[in-house]
Amino acid sequence: MTNDTFDILFLIARPAAGKSEIIDYLKHSDEAERRQRFHIGAFDEIDDFPMLWTWFEEDALLAGMGKPRLHSDADGYFLHDYFWHLLIERMALDYSKLLRESADYHASRTTIVEFARGAQHGGWQAAFPHFPAEMLRRGAILYINVSWEESLRKNRRRFNPDRPDSILEHALPDEKMARLYRDSDWDAFTADDPQFVTVNNVRIPYAVFENEDDVTTARGAALGERLEDTLRRLWHARQS
Repeated sequence: MTNDTFDILFLIARPAAGKSEIIDYLKHSDEAERRQRFHIGAFDEIDDFPMLWTWFEEDALLAGMGKPRLHSDADGYFLHDYFWHLLIERMALDYSKLLRESADYHASRTTIVEFARGAQHGGWQAAFPHFPAEMLRRGAILYINVSWEESLRKNRRRFNPDRPDSILEHALPDEKMARLYRDSDWDAFTADDPQFVTVNNVRIPYAVFENEDDVTTARGAALGERLEDTLRRLWHARQS
């Protein structure tokens, strides 16, 4: 870990909770200020949504060719629950490629790993063990907390039918949102400690960014102030 920035920030939440909006806000902030306020300097993103969407596109193409679908059924649900874990393994692989390209990668860069999980397909408790120990040791978790109702509201609001593959404008049908993400195991995942979760014998600090009042959509000062406060607490836990 560098002196003043996170190595890996796991940015997690229900869909449409504000993850991508926070990343967009960070992208448009001055790097020196970002380092000072948020302990994030230059950064790379790893997001499983583009991977997942590619699978859906390939399955649609295969179906059009009269061939069997590989990943999902005709309704867009995974054929096997372990595909959720494959996405985690894939993100870990992409992280290893970043390290491969730079002998001292974290001396200058943070990796932000963004994903959503619901209890229906194993939740956070099933997902995190698929990250390698080195990522867990370097990591800190920022969880954006919104209710199921708020997640559903924002999922509906952001949808752009002309850009269904867009990071900031994609959405799920209500039925799929309810089946996959209505239930969350976050409380169970963090029940043992108010600052750390233990995964594969690695203690990982976490902090909760409260966003029920939606400070992320506007990308304004309120977002910056709350993010600064939350990441300061997370940084102090990480340092300890």
